Amino acid sequence: MGNTRSYDKDFKKEVLRLINEAGKSVAEVGKELDIPATTIHGWIKQAKKHKDDAFPSKGNLHESDVEIVKLRKGNAELKMELEILKKATAIFIKDQR
Repeated sequence: MGNTRSYDKDFKKEVLRLINEAGKSVAEVGKELDIPATTIHGWIKQAKKHKDDAFPSKGNLHESDVEIVKLRKGNAELKMELEILKKATAIFIKDQR
């Protein structure tokens, strides 16, 4: 199993500063800091999407992420209700015979 590293907000912003202001390439910075280029590209994407709100600390989700969590929870509840209705319908039909 791989060893997952986590990086704090300041570190990620410094990596992006090296790329944007110091003119270093993603590959160059990744090699220097032993960070996969795909990880850095993900940070770039997050920074473009969320601007100053990029890289929230753990537990602090972006507004869109909060909405996704709510929708997934609601979806799970609806699936559970549907299963209950299916079972109740089967019992009702069985009793009618």
